[in-house]
Amino acid sequence: MFKIKKQLSKLYLMSVLGNLSLTGAWVAILAARGYSLVEIGIVETVFHITSLIFEIPSGILADVFGRKKMLIVSSIMRMIGSIIMILSNNLFMICLSIAFHALSYNFSSGTGDALAYDSLKIAKMESGFEKYVSNQLIIYRLCSGISTLCAGFALFLGHKIAYGTDLVTGVIQILILASLCEVYAGDESAGKSRRSLTDIGRELIACIRESLSFLKGARKAIGIMMCNSFVGAVDILLLFFLQAKLQGKMPQWGLGLALLFMEMGGIVGSKLILKLPKLKYSSVFVITAMLVFAGVMAEHSSMWSVMALGGFLAAVGDDAIQVRTNAILQDMFPSEQRATLTSAESFSFSVIMIMLSPLAGFAFTYW
Repeated sequence: MFKIKKQLSKLYLMSVLGNLSLTGAWVAILAARGYSLVEIGIVETVFHITSLIFEIPSGILADVFGRKKMLIVSSIMRMIGSIIMILSNNLFMICLSIAFHALSYNFSSGTGDALAYDSLKIAKMESGFEKYVSNQLIIYRLCSGISTLCAGFALFLGHKIAYGTDLVTGVIQILILASLCEVYAGDESAGKSRRSLTDIGRELIACIRESLSFLKGARKAIGIMMCNSFVGAVDILLLFFLQAKLQGKMPQWGLGLALLFMEMGGIVGSKLILKLPKLKYSSVFVITAMLVFAGVMAEHSSMWSVMALGGFLAAVGDDAIQVRTNAILQDMFPSEQRATLTSAESFSFSVIMIMLSPLAGFAFTYW
């Protein structure tokens, strides 16, 4: 018998294991190994290019072969990336490692949400999906903050031991994932037909065609994706640059606490939006965009406390619109292409990130 509480609990646990890591401060780890900022920038570029190329294909594979299987593939990709990083002794191997970590992200992003929504739909509890997204974002923010605080410990242990702990985590993840229930909330006969097809190539093409057909006639969904991606990209870039800017304006011992404080803004936003279920999406976008813009303005303050508060407000806006966006889009997406279309949202975020990154770098340097 399918038990929704156990299913969601396992997905929550997967999120904890996936975001709580000694290797979260991988930039600091590479810098400690002697790699320059230019080389680290190259590694970052490899991550984004890999993610951009494989984001939508990974969603298609999840819809065709099963979300549970692709989540297991995600854990395997992460473990391969960690093994390569442990053995790495040059920039090429590090780029190869980070590419596998990007693939791990691709195979998990959207797939878990698709599995969770279909699970809730089968249990006739899909109205609880917004709360599920809120909880996932809280887990992400908490684990990211804790990982940031542990950065110094990771440097003390060294990159080999730090990435070795990821291997242990990966094994635990696979064991948990193996116990998940693969669910499909579409037409039952259609689901059986999909699973019995031998011509996988034709099925992949069909999934792509159906997803493109949906997006072509769903301008509202595309608009929502772009609004959410814009707010999220500005917040991520702001928090990234604040990490560097705060180092010169506050005591070193307080940097981790300041970064943790900013991450907590996301928890406030993800909880606050649940209190406003009737607020129109256009209003949500305007309010959250204003919060992120306020954060950008605060970045140029001479006071580190104001800068940290700006990062906090931006995180409030980012997670608030993310929760509402995910709930609206999952209600719109057909189950047969749910993971594919969720990956399309992540794809739009990557595109906007690539467009805004150089502009943000210029603004950070000269403004």
